[in-house]
Amino acid sequence: MLAPSQEQGAARALRLWRADPPRAAALIVAVVGALTIAGAWFFELVIKLKPCPMCLEQRWPYYIGVPLALAVAFAARKAPRMIVVGGLVVLALLMLWGAYMGAFHAGVEWNLWPGPQECSGAAELGPPGDFLKRLQTINITRCDEAAWRFLGISLAGYNALISLALAGVAAWGAKAAVAR
Repeated sequence: MLAPSQEQGAARALRLWRADPPRAAALIVAVVGALTIAGAWFFELVIKLKPCPMCLEQRWPYYIGVPLALAVAFAARKAPRMIVVGGLVVLALLMLWGAYMGAFHAGVEWNLWPGPQECSGAAELGPPGDFLKRLQTINITRCDEAAWRFLGISLAGYNALISLALAGVAAWGAKAAVAR
C-alpha cells in the first residue's frame, strides 16, 4: 500500500482539529514540546553547546508537559470533559512557567537584571586553600552570555516564545473543551 500523500495527512489533521479541538491542542503541545526538547538536545549533543543551569531548568516544563499532553490527548476521547479541561489548564500553566523562565533567562543575557550567582556575575575565587577543589566543581557555562543567537534572539528567547505559543494552544483547547 502506498503512503498517504501530504494532502491526505493535512486533511486528516484538519478534520481532527475541527472534530476534537481539545485532543488536537494536546497533540500539538506534545509534538511541538517534543521537537523543542529534541532541538535543545541537538544543540547540546551535536553542536556541543553546553547548557547553563538556567537552560537545564527551562527543560522541566517540557519533561513534565509532553507526557501529560499525550495523556490528555488519549483521555480526550473518553474521559469526562472536566478532566480534559483540567489537564489542558495544567499544560497551559506549565508552558507559562516555561515562558517565564525563558524570558527571565533572556533578560539575564541582555543584562536587564542579575541572574543566579552560580552562573552569572563576577566569579568568586575564594581562599587559595580550596582552589584546586573548586576548579573541579566550578561551572564554566555562564547564564548571562548567550551561547547562540539567530536574528538577535537567543535560545532562551526562542524558548520563551515557543512556551508562550504552547500555553496559548493549551488554553484554546481548554476553552474549546468547556464550550462542548
